[in-house]
Amino acid sequence: MDKAERELVRALAGDLEGWSRRAAEVRQWRRRVAAAASEAERVLAARSVVLPFGRVVPFDSSDSDVVRALSDRARLPGADEAFLDRLTGEVRRALDEVAPVLGLRRFFVGSAQRRAAEAAAQYLRREHAALLAEAPVRLERMGTLTGAPVPLLSPSLGWPLVAAHDGPAPFLVDRAEFAGLPSALDRIAAAVAGEARYRSAAREAGEGVREAEVRRLLETMPVDALKQATRDRLRLGALADARLTTVQQVLDRGPALDALPGVGETTTRRILGAAHELRCVTHEETPVRIDVDGRPPEATELLRRLADWDANRETRSAADDLWVAGELAPLGAAIRPTTEYLLVLPSPPGRGPERGGLREGMTAVVRRAAMLDAGRRRAARPGAGRTAARPDAEPAAARAGAAPVGNRAGREEPGGDPWVDYLARPADYIAMLAELGFLTEDENAAHGDLPEDIIEAVREQPLRTEYLTASLRGYQGFAARFALVQHKVLVGDEMGLGKTLEALAVLAHLRSRGANRFLVVCPAAVVSNWVREVESKSRLVAHRVHGPDRERAAQKWLRDGGVAVTTYETLGWWGPALAEVGDLACVVVDEAHYVKNPAARRTVRTTALIEQADRAILLTGTPLENRVDEFRTLISYLRPDLVAAARAGAPRAFRRQVAPAYLRRNQEDVLTELPELIEVEEWLPLSADDSIAYREAVERGNFMAMRQAGMLQGTESEKMRRLVEIVAEAEENHRRVLVFSYFREVLDLVARSLPGAVFGPLTGSVPAGRRQELVDEFSAAEGGAALVAQIVAGGVGLNIQSASVVVLCEPQLKPTTETQAIARAHRMGQVQTVQVHRLLSEDSVDQRIVELLARKTQTFDEYARHSDLAAAPEAVDLSESELVRQVVATERARLSVPAH
Repeated sequence: MDKAERELVRALAGDLEGWSRRAAEVRQWRRRVAAAASEAERVLAARSVVLPFGRVVPFDSSDSDVVRALSDRARLPGADEAFLDRLTGEVRRALDEVAPVLGLRRFFVGSAQRRAAEAAAQYLRREHAALLAEAPVRLERMGTLTGAPVPLLSPSLGWPLVAAHDGPAPFLVDRAEFAGLPSALDRIAAAVAGEARYRSAAREAGEGVREAEVRRLLETMPVDALKQATRDRLRLGALADARLTTVQQVLDRGPALDALPGVGETTTRRILGAAHELRCVTHEETPVRIDVDGRPPEATELLRRLADWDANRETRSAADDLWVAGELAPLGAAIRPTTEYLLVLPSPPGRGPERGGLREGMTAVVRRAAMLDAGRRRAARPGAGRTAARPDAEPAAARAGAAPVGNRAGREEPGGDPWVDYLARPADYIAMLAELGFLTEDENAAHGDLPEDIIEAVREQPLRTEYLTASLRGYQGFAARFALVQHKVLVGDEMGLGKTLEALAVLAHLRSRGANRFLVVCPAAVVSNWVREVESKSRLVAHRVHGPDRERAAQKWLRDGGVAVTTYETLGWWGPALAEVGDLACVVVDEAHYVKNPAARRTVRTTALIEQADRAILLTGTPLENRVDEFRTLISYLRPDLVAAARAGAPRAFRRQVAPAYLRRNQEDVLTELPELIEVEEWLPLSADDSIAYREAVERGNFMAMRQAGMLQGTESEKMRRLVEIVAEAEENHRRVLVFSYFREVLDLVARSLPGAVFGPLTGSVPAGRRQELVDEFSAAEGGAALVAQIVAGGVGLNIQSASVVVLCEPQLKPTTETQAIARAHRMGQVQTVQVHRLLSEDSVDQRIVELLARKTQTFDEYARHSDLAAAPEAVDLSESELVRQVVATERARLSVPAH
């Protein structure tokens, strides 16, 4: 190879050397880009959080390099690996072989090496000619990123998390949407932890009540019970000799029993084993009850702990939000102050939660935390409340450090006597005991007479209660879910089970879903009660569209939403305006038996609202008063299709066919803690004056005068004398008395004749607001006070648990009227045994009415109440006019009074 050739080869080798070096650099660069992307994938995968809502990947402000790495890999141009191998392999080797003959080393190269160099030179000449036009261009293309940066959500990014995602389209969430999530989760966690301590303290106090009652029972249990527990295998003579007469005494002596004469270690073990077994059985069967009369210290402590728990139950009625908070906790921990956005890969349909997506979940958690903060701020205002004593503090210390509290208007300060607050709102305390598991409910009884498919649907229905401030019993929550599932229903729960709260729970749930226009239609007597219930048991806004301010209240409701409480009569004025309301979410019709007559104007107005509203709840404890047809009519307003298919002559079939729209539970089925109801029929002879007045009424055929004859002679009437005795007995026992009569004249006479504090008469002419004031004044009075009320007015809507003695001055023509009146006192929240005295005159209209009304009661049980009774031939409808005709005719015949 001469000099010219060497110069030529040297020049060619220079080009090829540059291309080979560039090819190696391109390959290394491409590998670094791929490795950086793989590392970015690893970092992001490790950082991602898997939630029921899907997978979420937080991105920080410092993650621009991570995102760029993924984008760079996606922008890498295609690589011709054979071309790169050629430059870094064959060309590189040829350059190495030719290098010795191009410099001074050529003088020392042997013949073999020279021949190899010549061959390499020839190869390089050919390669140079072939590569001269394409090598620089191809290397430049393979070593340069193409196109614009690739968006994070682009499928071309090649990120396995996104590429393998089979759910809805991924999306990004900006910081503004999740910035408050970590602090909200911390706030909720703190509230839950704090509430758990108060709950635990209340539960411990409840166990203390149970333990004290168990000890009292064992202290009265004779040692002979040990023999029964061991089937007479124990000899207990040594215990009798040692004067150990009760099981508790045996337990107190414990292992020291073996020191008794004739009692060895084996016998001691057997005796104590039997005693402990009896104790365990007694413990399991002993409920936690509040002894109002005895007021033992352990019950006082329980009430104090329940009040503390209630005052600090910030997360009450927040089950759904707490679930969401728990599921979002890992995401909250992954979010840092520098996190700028979240990449969300939603769960495929059917595999995520039914409660909504990630955005809805975060919104619910932040909203719940804000509600907790608002509640805490309200409690911190001067005079607005206090922080309850620590649950682990000694009772004395808790009492010493207690300050005023006001969770709800009218509550007793928890630092004072807890019995005052308990007696003011016993239903709330009983609900808390049920929530703690101390009051067990029969789940099947809560289902009423519903078929299994509806029960299953109701169980699966979520119930959001963030706008509810009262605790729900299990059966109450079931009723609310039933109304939500079935949309338009009749809830016919027996009096005293809390139908108002059940309806409020439905409205609260709908409010949490965005609805905010609800209407309650009720008798004027209970408007005030409804407004109170809305304000005290929910966070909904009540508007009293009744009375002089009805127009202003109606306009405010139309503007702002909330719960409008109005009357059947007011609908005559307001009906046309309501017909224009297009977003009426739910109408509640209380005392729905008021609209049993489909031809009545108030019925026409009310049913129009039922049709207009998205949902409707009819409430009545007396769905059937006189005739089965009336019950069918109420159901027809909701589900005419059910009534068309129902046969009135078959009670079981009828209940089954209307079940999709009808739910009824009875007190004895679900209120296992309710005190005993003692009903006494007091048959009294007619006095001489009573007999004269009664015969005159029969001769005139005056049915109403016949019913009053046993009372209107005042102190000369046996009924009046007995009534005075009952009130005197009640005063001695520190009980309050409700006196019911249908007749105004009887009520006026009773009010004048009774000694002591008398409130009323409460009649239909008393304004609604004044009725509630009378009840409040009566409830605050001493024992022996009497509230005199017309049964058709005072027996509807009012809650009078402060009374525990009920007197009915005469039998009513509808069994449900009496039941309703008694339920004013014997209802959830009653803490004393309720005594009912029915004053009945012998050989009179009273006796005939009682006999005839037995038929009505059976008809109601068969058609409207969950019952196992089969249809009976005598279970027929009996109208009031027919009853009156029969009674008058019977009495005329008995007294030999000629017919007119």
